[in-house]
Amino acid sequence: MKYETRKDEIIQTSAILFQKKGYSAVTMRDIAKSMGIKAASLYNHIESKQEILSDIIMSLAEQFTEQMKIIKNSDDSSVDKLKNIVALHVNITSHNQFGMASLNNDWMHLEVELECYLKLRKNYENDFRNIIEKGIEDNELVNGNPEVILFSMLSTLRSLYLWLPKKEDLDIQKFTNELSLVLIKGINK
Repeated sequence: MKYETRKDEIIQTSAILFQKKGYSAVTMRDIAKSMGIKAASLYNHIESKQEILSDIIMSLAEQFTEQMKIIKNSDDSSVDKLKNIVALHVNITSHNQFGMASLNNDWMHLEVELECYLKLRKNYENDFRNIIEKGIEDNELVNGNPEVILFSMLSTLRSLYLWLPKKEDLDIQKFTNELSLVLIKGINK
């Protein structure tokens, strides 16, 4: 894989290691060894392992936040907004499976950025919930508990990074449509 910068290579290599071993178990030496360089060389491009984790998580959180803002502010129906959210998760996850592992499993290790991340996450979930509530109010969705609907959808979408890599020949567009159908319409005949 070709990287734009050495820092990008460090971040991508780290994300892979974080997924395999967990953030806490990975050392700067592990990252350097995986890249075939000396650990001291890493510090020419980054300050710390914490900076790497922050870059991984915050860049993804900001992508989700920016796209949610577009979806939320569109004139689409609530159902179409939910379909767009599913597509957003599939798209980001299919291009960042290792980073998504860190976003889901290692966010609690953030130090400086933790409060900012939690605020972005809370706002994202609130926007998602508001779309569901509007869909219920407009009779586009079943009159169910918005929290249960949100939990069901987000649980599935947040775990895509575990499932997608096992499906190498997957047609992403077809998968996105089928996942939207199941998550929004259910499995009733």
